[in-house]
Amino acid sequence: MGPIDGSVVPCAAGGSLPFMPEEAIRVLKNIRGTYGQRAWKKYGFVDAFNPLNSWTGPDVLGIDAGITLVMAENARSGFVWEQFMKNEAARRGMRRAGFTPD
Repeated sequence: MGPIDGSVVPCAAGGSLPFMPEEAIRVLKNIRGTYGQRAWKKYGFVDAFNPLNSWTGPDVLGIDAGITLVMAENARSGFVWEQFMKNEAARRGMRRAGFTPD
C-alpha cells in the first residue's frame, strides 16, 4: 500500500501475545503509556496511529480488539488453541502445512 510511513497498529502486538508474550505486553504498555489518548480510546486501542505526525485513525475496530482479546486468553490459558485443534480439518491443515504437535 505504499512506503512505510511510521504508522503503528496496536493489534499487531496484541495478536502476537501467544508467540512473544513479554515483548507484546511491553509494546502495548509502551504504546498506551507514551501516546495515551492518541492510541487508547473508550473501547481500547485505536485501529492505527502515526507517532511521527498528528494522524490517528478515528475508529476502534471490533476485529482488532477481538484479536487482542482472543490472543490474550490463548496466551493465558491455551484454551483457544485447544478448541481450534479439536477440529479435524484444522489438524489436517496443520499437518499438510508441515506443523507437528509439540
